[in-house]
Amino acid sequence: MRLTELNWECLLHLFSFLDKNSRKRLGQTCSQLWRVFQDPSLWPLLHFHSPAELTKDNFVLGPALRHLSICWHSSQVKVCNVEEWMKNELQRSICSLHKPLVNDFLLQVSNRSPGLLSLKLSGCGHVTDDSLVLLLKSCPGLRTLQLENCVLITDRTLEAVALHADSLKTLHVDFCRNITAAGVQRVRKMRPSLTLHAERSADMIPDKRPGGWALERGLKRMLWH
Repeated sequence: MRLTELNWECLLHLFSFLDKNSRKRLGQTCSQLWRVFQDPSLWPLLHFHSPAELTKDNFVLGPALRHLSICWHSSQVKVCNVEEWMKNELQRSICSLHKPLVNDFLLQVSNRSPGLLSLKLSGCGHVTDDSLVLLLKSCPGLRTLQLENCVLITDRTLEAVALHADSLKTLHVDFCRNITAAGVQRVRKMRPSLTLHAERSADMIPDKRPGGWALERGLKRMLWH
């Protein structure tokens, strides 16, 4: 029996054992298998190891997506985590290659995958509050949100959780240095049933522009004299 003689359910089951690249290669062998590759039901789970993988046309983003993770563990993550005003030209050049990728992808998720149940972002240094606020509004069934080492995330995301994430059960904001202790406490007060982890986030030094430091030092001098 030829592979293409299997029924649709068997073909989907076969594809489910393959990784994204293998699925695409098999799908490209004929039009029938390409239709299997494009079946949204085959893609309830997407896991990426770097933002660059988001540019590959080896997956389908659609309404069946339930679980998404983008976990980046690379030396380039350290570059992304440097405050923008402290980056040199080389660091800015490195960041420019992937700076908009995760935010643009999350925008697509917000538009195409309203049934998302869990999202994990680790090492995504360019993810913004705006992207997460939109996603929280667009995916009302989201139950788990895990953010780790996402340095641009602030209390705005926590406020959106409190206002819009009615289904959320678990929230992690670990090593996100612009999350404050006050923001964490507000969420805990407004969502007492929410399991909230904020490892080191509220204890880290938040980003401050050079002018901010100068202003702070000036205020201290005024108080002491």
